Amino acid sequence: MSQAFTVIIPARFASQRLPGKPLLDIAGKPMIEHVWQRAMASSATRVLIATDNARIASVARGFGAEVVMTREDHVNGTSRLTEVVDRLGLEDDACIVNVQGDEPLLPSSMIDRVADSLHRDDSAAMATLAEPIADQATLMRASVVKVVCSQQGRALYFSRAPIPWDRDRFDLPVSEQSNDDQVLNNGWFRHIGIYAYRTSFLRDYQSLPIAPIEALEQLEQLRALYHGYAISVAVVAEQYPAGVDTPEDLERVRQLLARRSD
Repeated sequence: MSQAFTVIIPARFASQRLPGKPLLDIAGKPMIEHVWQRAMASSATRVLIATDNARIASVARGFGAEVVMTREDHVNGTSRLTEVVDRLGLEDDACIVNVQGDEPLLPSSMIDRVADSLHRDDSAAMATLAEPIADQATLMRASVVKVVCSQQGRALYFSRAPIPWDRDRFDLPVSEQSNDDQVLNNGWFRHIGIYAYRTSFLRDYQSLPIAPIEALEQLEQLRALYHGYAISVAVVAEQYPAGVDTPEDLERVRQLLARRSD
């Protein structure tokens, strides 16, 4: 990639399901180190870990990461990113990629792709990724965020609901729907929660009121759409590996990485 971008990895110690999540061991390394290595393998010109926890900071510096200490009162990761870009004095047109600290399997190619998507769309405030949804069960799950895009690759809406709604198919009882195995042909996309931002938008975002649709869906990106900001969406062919939210996720990732190291 020819365009510069910075990766910021927000890392909090507090977690309801997995306290101290960034420091949990996976294949002999803390989770945050796996995420940092994925980011370092991307085309990023700089990779930072942003944390408010001294233990995380100490561990991260121990494996060679650049760390920025942040306040403890941030309500979300976007707010933490804004503190970092302001403290570093980054230019308004700088590209920032937010990589979550619980994504130890995130392909480095996806980091490059989301940054490239923002660079290619000069009038977009932010960019994100999506992947096709192949089965109806996934489409109907509220935990899977769906995105509908314009012909130009801009997000029209994000929802936990199954959008777009196929009236002729989904209004029928399941027993009467035409596809026995419930496989979808095309037209549905799962949102992948990795973002690239222009620094100017990050600074604007903090002053934007919470949007009604954001509060209902519990999706931060809807605030940007509601207030008229464009979001570029790139569709990737590579399957997105889910992050670590639960003890079951942690065990799944541990087993996978253990097999890779054998």
